Amino acid sequence: MNHRFLSTVALAASMALTVGCKTSKPVSDTNGPDAPLPEISQEEAPSETSEPVWAPKKYAFNPSRTKAHDLLHTTLRVSFDWEKQYLNGLAELTLKPYFYPQRQLVLDAKGMDIHSVHLMNGYEATPLHYEYDGQKLSIDLGREYTREEEYKLEIDYTAKPNELEAGGSDAITEDKGLYFINPLGTDPNKPQQIWTQGETEASSAWFPTLDTPNERMTQDIYITVKPEFTTLSNGTFMYSRQNADGTKTDYWKQELPHAPYLAMMAIGKFAVVKDQWHDMDVDYYVEPEYEATAKKIFGNTPEMLEFFSQKLGVKYPWAKYAQVVVRDFVSGAMENTSASTFMEDLQLNERELLDKSWDGIIAHELFHQWFGDYVTTESWANLPLNESFANYSEYLWAEHKYGADEAAYLQLDEMGQYMSEAQTKREPLIRYYYNDKEEMFDSHSYAKGGRVLHMLRTLVGDEAWWASLNLYLTRNKFSDVEVAELRMAFEDVTGKDLMWFFDQWFMKPGHPELTVTQSYDKGQLQLHVRQVQDTTYMPIYRLPLQVAVWTGGKEQLFPIVVDQAEEVFTFDVAQKPQLVVFDAEQQLLAEVTHEKTEDELLFQFSNSGQLALKLESMAELQEQAARPQVQEMYRRGLQDNFWAVRSAALSVLSGLKEGQVAKIEPMVVKMATQDAKGSVRADALLALAAWNGNKHQQLFKQAMQDSSYQASAAAILAYAGTGAADTMQQLAKFEDEENEEVSLALATMYAVQAGPEKYDWFVRKLRAANNGDLYYLLQSFGAYLAANSQTNTPEAIALLADYAKNHNLYYVRAAAYQALMVMSEKPEVQALLQEIKAGEKDERLLDMYGE
Repeated sequence: MNHRFLSTVALAASMALTVGCKTSKPVSDTNGPDAPLPEISQEEAPSETSEPVWAPKKYAFNPSRTKAHDLLHTTLRVSFDWEKQYLNGLAELTLKPYFYPQRQLVLDAKGMDIHSVHLMNGYEATPLHYEYDGQKLSIDLGREYTREEEYKLEIDYTAKPNELEAGGSDAITEDKGLYFINPLGTDPNKPQQIWTQGETEASSAWFPTLDTPNERMTQDIYITVKPEFTTLSNGTFMYSRQNADGTKTDYWKQELPHAPYLAMMAIGKFAVVKDQWHDMDVDYYVEPEYEATAKKIFGNTPEMLEFFSQKLGVKYPWAKYAQVVVRDFVSGAMENTSASTFMEDLQLNERELLDKSWDGIIAHELFHQWFGDYVTTESWANLPLNESFANYSEYLWAEHKYGADEAAYLQLDEMGQYMSEAQTKREPLIRYYYNDKEEMFDSHSYAKGGRVLHMLRTLVGDEAWWASLNLYLTRNKFSDVEVAELRMAFEDVTGKDLMWFFDQWFMKPGHPELTVTQSYDKGQLQLHVRQVQDTTYMPIYRLPLQVAVWTGGKEQLFPIVVDQAEEVFTFDVAQKPQLVVFDAEQQLLAEVTHEKTEDELLFQFSNSGQLALKLESMAELQEQAARPQVQEMYRRGLQDNFWAVRSAALSVLSGLKEGQVAKIEPMVVKMATQDAKGSVRADALLALAAWNGNKHQQLFKQAMQDSSYQASAAAILAYAGTGAADTMQQLAKFEDEENEEVSLALATMYAVQAGPEKYDWFVRKLRAANNGDLYYLLQSFGAYLAANSQTNTPEAIALLADYAKNHNLYYVRAAAYQALMVMSEKPEVQALLQEIKAGEKDERLLDMYGE
């Protein structure tokens, strides 16, 4: 499972973001991460006498689900009432008692009408007594069965997902399992689709099952739809049968067992673009408009299949691999067995592909086919056994395909995401004491987990890492696991006792907080290391690492193990070091305070070779950026081979005054049109605008036609900022552009510069926007309404009220509510705001809306 990220030009549009939990990442050209959607936090600062706001919470223990019955096989025959948004289903379940004899079976079946339950013996059906409370279907089997006896049930039911009480989380925004998109075809901006989303326990909203990750079943699904629709499900497509009533029935067969939450369907008018890996079908399901670019979006999939299969020593285990893009998906993506589902943001045109690649999320869901599908966590408490590996696969693929810097940039992003979350939340990675299973889908399970796996790989070495993963997968295939089984695989391969590593990193909350100081005297370097984390909640860590020491321009590496609250390490060094780097490999998940002089930071930038250390030097010296020797470092940063270093240099330099950058400005002018990376060209344009936009007005005008949408959007902002007389005329040329970066740039400027004539443009863009873009457009629309009171019409009020009441994403509802507040002097709006508050169930929004 992957959540949702936005694109970078939202930042250029001057919209503030806060770091949220791990989501799917659109990335520029290769794998550079963009800003996550905002979380709305209402945390209050703790008092001096209270425990830290991040202190682990004390909830009840959540064990794995007891197995009373074993679900062996599920056959589903489904059709749909598009108008009512119902699924009409006939489910045949094959089960047997797990160990102890059983007479009663309790199935998960949420929000259904149960028409009948029969015990099947061939074609002979015996009705069974059952009770149903809307969530659980309790069936009297008529007699006691032993673990040697299989039995089959046939359940006739109707699923009514829209009548379920709304639920969900930041990661998976709804949990109704089955979704009808534009079911009556009345929305011209959306195709008609049906799709499912099972994680965590929502498959039972569209078929009766044992909805738990420690259950596995094989599966047949017969899907009846109109012939113009294409279907997708798990496993192999067997046939399509034409029916007498003009419909067709497609039959999909999943022959290998998988967890019920991984069952899926997708139905729509898709273009199916064929690809192949060895003799296996690899298909991409997209809207017809994107048929021509589907292979450019997903085309690295066969190479990923080869890379992961070779490295793991376990060939991709399923019959096919399909990837489908759907509208209004409730998360970033989902790793359904052999058929992953993705949000609509993956659909890119040729020009958008110049800026973005979705390789990270594609690799993430593919790696889940091993870690999550082939081997599945036994409980949601052990979710990092799924998500940490999928998260780390993004690093593995970036390292393989794009090089060390791209991989390191991803790791820095993961560190930032976790550290941001750690300000208000610190829990063990493996946590049995959660309040709600949905809380497991956070930056601990994803970002921290990925970094912990990287430390484990560094600790044991590459050969042992891959051998241990092979043993873990082959030993536990088609089964459910807990973290001890991962540890034992590594111990059996390496011969090492790794309990200490798994205990401190998987079972304990938090992370090390270290202060490092150094001194040199008479040929000896002393490194004083203190662990200063709050040991009321966190352990004293054992940290194997390497210290890098540079003397005479040469590097020496010294391995050490930090395992005390305070200790001193002494190294024989012939002369005073030019630089000392604690954790030379930059692999440690920790907050490290190690003060360095200006000279040391300048040396570090030029000599370390590590992306993290280069970026650290630039960040630490930004207050001295006007000094000649420091500015020379930034000048070299502008020429760095890696785009993120160039962008970081531009970001710092843009904060200087024009007179302070006279020597650098010509280089930035050249970068604004010639840098190979569109996002860097965008950063260069914004830097020039910050220094003296009027001076570069013609350059901005030309750059609005840049092939990169990101650069074009930055040029729009820069040109509008010059106050050119023809600004509105120039911006109007882009009003029909569907790209979100350009639309957000226009919205930002129109919010403060346009009059009532742009009202219709705003409404059109709002109605066509997807979820993330809608959040930002609503912010600009609110500012626009504040500046144009004559546009505060009943139509505008009704549009915002609909979003504030009914949108499935809490942050979109929040943005709509805030936009309505602009008109709060109107009595009808005051009444609406009260109505919205009364109907809102999300605690974050209720806190925000409070008096």
